Amino acid sequence: MSEPILLGLSGSLRQSATNRKLLREAARLFEPGTFVEADLNLPLYDGDLEDGEGIPEPVQVLADQIAQAHAVIISTPEYNKGPSGVLKNALDWVSRTEGRPWADKPVAVMSAAAGRAGGERAQMILRSYMVPFQPRILQGPEIHLASSSNEFDEQGKLLSDRYENSLRSLMQKLRAEAGF
Repeated sequence: MSEPILLGLSGSLRQSATNRKLLREAARLFEPGTFVEADLNLPLYDGDLEDGEGIPEPVQVLADQIAQAHAVIISTPEYNKGPSGVLKNALDWVSRTEGRPWADKPVAVMSAAAGRAGGERAQMILRSYMVPFQPRILQGPEIHLASSSNEFDEQGKLLSDRYENSLRSLMQKLRAEAGF
């Protein structure tokens, strides 16, 4: 059997975002496999754009990446008690593509946020956003990284054994759910 392809979606566009760091730590703990970090810097969903020009190429690339991945990890910040607009926009665009790239796909969700709840509300809402797509979302362990800017060393590695152990467990479950 070939190595699994793990796709990561960060709800934050910043290169140094703690959600990107969390995805990379998850990928490290998921190994071996190929990790692909998706680009969610997409145009805002616009039905007129879709009608006039069709699905933008970066959106189709994302949909294809989801379809080809053996498993997906999504990490969301919490903006105003919900997931980021970047993440919601990506989900909306992908829902407009042909096929059903999310259907039956093993998915793990996590969050990293500045607040003490670690993005718990954003993650709960994200889970509800995913329902129409019918992926297989793992139920835990839940990863809500609170005060996230203080949780990584200079190389982007998690400082807390507690978070790392929970993330390792989640990645082991995701790997098994993906059949590896």
